[in-house]
Amino acid sequence: MKRAVFLDRDGVINEVLTNRVKFVNKPKDLYFLPHVPEAIKKLNKHFDYVFVVTNQGGVGLGFMKESGLQKIHEHMVKELKKKGATIHEVVYCPHKPKSGCACRKPNSKLIVDLGKKYNIDLSKSYMVGDTDTDIMAGKRAGTKGVFLGEQDPLADAVFPDLISAAQWIIKDATA
Repeated sequence: MKRAVFLDRDGVINEVLTNRVKFVNKPKDLYFLPHVPEAIKKLNKHFDYVFVVTNQGGVGLGFMKESGLQKIHEHMVKELKKKGATIHEVVYCPHKPKSGCACRKPNSKLIVDLGKKYNIDLSKSYMVGDTDTDIMAGKRAGTKGVFLGEQDPLADAVFPDLISAAQWIIKDATA
């Protein structure tokens, strides 16, 4: 079985609610957080897959069309690839918050479905996020949870950014 790292998008890979950008509604609004391509590149060397798993309620709320979201993701994957970092697949929940769907984090359907599709051992995999819902989704799927921020009691580890989280994940996975 394979191993994977699942990454939330907003607040983990790219800026959101900053001086430069409030929400990412167009490819030009996507700004990588510091050292993100480098962190993903490191994860690529040690894991079979790196995925992005993201709630994108802006689609369900009508702030953008699904085709626009797909353009943002294509742009993100292409820009990361230019820097030698590979995202194997991006999956998202387009539904409104509180819609009750199975795919919106903290539910684990997106992670579990990727696990089945790619034959992943979720117990040897990691979910990285910047909200409780990310960590809860990972835990429900059976992964370890890594929180980016100040603290999260549900997380297995907490780091200020993806590059320091990636170093811990690699060390933990080879322990």
